[in-house]
Amino acid sequence: MDIRLLVLDIDGTIAPRSNQVSERVQACLQRVQKQGIRVALATGRMFHSALPFHQAINSDLPMVAYNGAWVKDPFSGTLHREFSLPTAIALEVLDHFESPLFKEHLEVHCYYEDRLYVREITSETQRYVNRSGVKPHPVGDLRPIIEKSTIKLLAISSNQTMMQTLRQSLGDRYSPDQVYFTQSTESYLEVTHPQSNKGLATQYLVEELLGLTAQQVMAIGDNFNDRELLTYAGIGIAMGDAPDEIQSLADWVTADAEADGVAIALEKFLLY
Repeated sequence: MDIRLLVLDIDGTIAPRSNQVSERVQACLQRVQKQGIRVALATGRMFHSALPFHQAINSDLPMVAYNGAWVKDPFSGTLHREFSLPTAIALEVLDHFESPLFKEHLEVHCYYEDRLYVREITSETQRYVNRSGVKPHPVGDLRPIIEKSTIKLLAISSNQTMMQTLRQSLGDRYSPDQVYFTQSTESYLEVTHPQSNKGLATQYLVEELLGLTAQQVMAIGDNFNDRELLTYAGIGIAMGDAPDEIQSLADWVTADAEADGVAIALEKFLLY
């Protein structure tokens, strides 16, 4: 095993409910880096929302944000890779979110130039903002923002049955080569460009920017938006509370974030 790169998800992986990387995980990551293994982040978060974690783990690499729609270097500011949603499809998806069946039950976010735009600030918005540390921009109608460009649409609802209905309806309407749908939690449905997923973005980082191979990569994640990342990496590790489907495709399952599952995985596979 010649692992040269470790790729980590943030929420539910290195960030437990406290939203802070634990001392144990930080210590293990420092030891990994001293062994010559570099560390990168691949997250569904906005770029600037993920920056504190990039700094906390002392990464020196570009970061994969927005589920792979952005690959950007925090040091040079170089945007290596960017995929915005096709405008026509983004507007159609917004119309679907705002149809009578869904509108009153969904919080809708869109992202433009690494800023968060919402229709209005609700309690759900405030919970999202408290965890992500970003400033929301309430604009009422999201269409003028989308007509400029949007990197991602996010629908939020605690109604799991409705979220399943929403995902099924969009899956019936669009093919995978038109749009990419995924979930980072049961309550979040994320919509991006069809070439935007963590697996493809990590492949770009690994093969184009670093000159490595998939077999030299270990990845750790906890949810459906980590599917492509875990299957791309030579070693894919799922957190202990990941959905069964994600655990089944992983090479190994560790403990959850509350129990420092990342540290347990690193101690098993990389630290000697």
